[in-house]
Amino acid sequence: METENLPVVLLHGIRVSGTMWGPLAERLRERHRVVAPDLPGHGRRRGERFTMDGAVDAVAEAVDGLGGRALVAGLSLGGFVGIAAAARHPGRVAGLVAMGCTTRPEGFGRAVYRTAGRLAGRWPAYADAAGALAFRRALPGPAAGAVLAGGLSSAAFPQAVEAVCAFDPVAALAAYPGPVWLANGTRDPFRSHERAFLRACRDGRLVLWPGRGHLGALHDPALPARLVLDAAALARDARARDADVRA
Repeated sequence: METENLPVVLLHGIRVSGTMWGPLAERLRERHRVVAPDLPGHGRRRGERFTMDGAVDAVAEAVDGLGGRALVAGLSLGGFVGIAAAARHPGRVAGLVAMGCTTRPEGFGRAVYRTAGRLAGRWPAYADAAGALAFRRALPGPAAGAVLAGGLSSAAFPQAVEAVCAFDPVAALAAYPGPVWLANGTRDPFRSHERAFLRACRDGRLVLWPGRGHLGALHDPALPARLVLDAAALARDARARDADVRA
């Protein structure tokens, strides 16, 4: 039977880096091994081209570095990447926590999303400066400091937007057999299709954080900490029960 706590892989949002998870990782490391890799085009991988395939490869590499099986948790872009990684590598992803990503860009929203990406990619220095100001205003000091510690990468914004627009997260969730936690702040505009995402999951549950917006998991790291700790324990125990049944 598995008794060791599951390792955890944390996936960051668009144009930021793995440092954004610093306050959460600090809480989790009391019980778990934790890594927060930089996705292509972001952080220490700034200058690389972002693709969904490349991002999924980065997740697989991070999981392998932790022993080959882990809980994967991501916010926004990181949530979409986590969904893609779970569908492609179900043997590596013991459980999935996808935060702030239960929407499918379509119609007017898709056009706005793409326009924002193109503008950020055309003037990345200005977009980085504006983004840094927005994060400092939206988040408490330690959280903003963690987000900005790895630098911003607006040059990767249009590539990431196109990758998300071309991705079918509902189909990917339907392909993944493991446990899934979909988490949203009730004021997050990126929760518009959460019920369709939930129905697609074979073993899914929806967690709502009252009064929180898209950055709620960063604003109050206690929220994702409780969720990830519970999810890791449940995913570990489910894996152990499955192993006992096969034995």
